[in-house]
Amino acid sequence: MPAKRGTEPRLTAVLLLAGAAIAWVVTVSRMRGMDMGPGTDLGGLSWFAGVWAVMMAAMMLPSLVPMAATYAQQAGGGAVAGTPRALMKTTLFVGGYLAAWALIGLAAWALVREVRSLRLSFLAWNDGGRYFAAAVIATAGLYELTRFKARCLRHCRDRRLLVADWRGGPRGAARMGLAQGAYCIGSSWALMAVLFALGVMSITWMVVIAVLVAMEKLLSRPALTSRAAAAVLLVLAAGVALVPGHLPGLTIPS
Repeated sequence: MPAKRGTEPRLTAVLLLAGAAIAWVVTVSRMRGMDMGPGTDLGGLSWFAGVWAVMMAAMMLPSLVPMAATYAQQAGGGAVAGTPRALMKTTLFVGGYLAAWALIGLAAWALVREVRSLRLSFLAWNDGGRYFAAAVIATAGLYELTRFKARCLRHCRDRRLLVADWRGGPRGAARMGLAQGAYCIGSSWALMAVLFALGVMSITWMVVIAVLVAMEKLLSRPALTSRAAAAVLLVLAAGVALVPGHLPGLTIPS
C-alpha cells in the first residue's frame, strides 16, 4: 500500500522519540552505580565514546524532531511514494547531526584527560574545584545572552533556514546533518560544559540540561527562554560556589 502524503514528518517524529526513549533507558542502565559527581573519571576513549553517543541521542533527539521532520518532508518531495527514500535520507541527516556531537564529545574527553594528567591540586573540590565549577557554570550563563548564541539557536529552530541551505543526495543529507549539529553545538556547548562541571555521568543533571536545551529549541519565545536559562545558571553557579552541600542532585566528591 503506498504511503499517505505527509507520512514522513509524523513517522520521523515517532522514530526519533522512540530512539530517544531507548537511549535514556540504556543510559540509566549504564550509569547505575557510577560516580555521578564533578571530576569523575571518564574512562577509556572507546568506552566514553559509546556512552557519549547514547547520551547525545537521549538528550538531543527530542529537540531535533521539528527540524528532522521538516527535512523528511522536504526530502519526500511531496510524492506519495517517497517515504522510503525520504526516511533513508533523514537517517543520514540525523546520523550527521549525532556525528557532530560525537566529535565534540571526543574533543571534551581529550581536554579533560589532558587537564587531569597535569595533576593540578588546586582543582580538587575541597580546594578550588568548586569555584572552578562555579566559574564554568557562570560563563555558560553569560554565554546564553550573547549574539552568537542567539544566531546559532535561530539555525536550530528556523525551518526556513534549513530548507534554504538544501543539499541533494545522500551526501548532501549527511552534510546538512553535520551543519545542523554544528549550529546546535554553537547554541548548546556551554550547557554541555555545565554538565561536565556538575557531573557528566549524573542522570539528574543530564535531565536538567536536556530540558533546558529542549525549551530553547521548542518554546515559542527563544530570547526569553535563553534569559531564563541564564538566570538559572547564574543562581546555580552561586550555589555551587557558596552552598554546594544544599544543592539537590549535586554529588559532592569525597
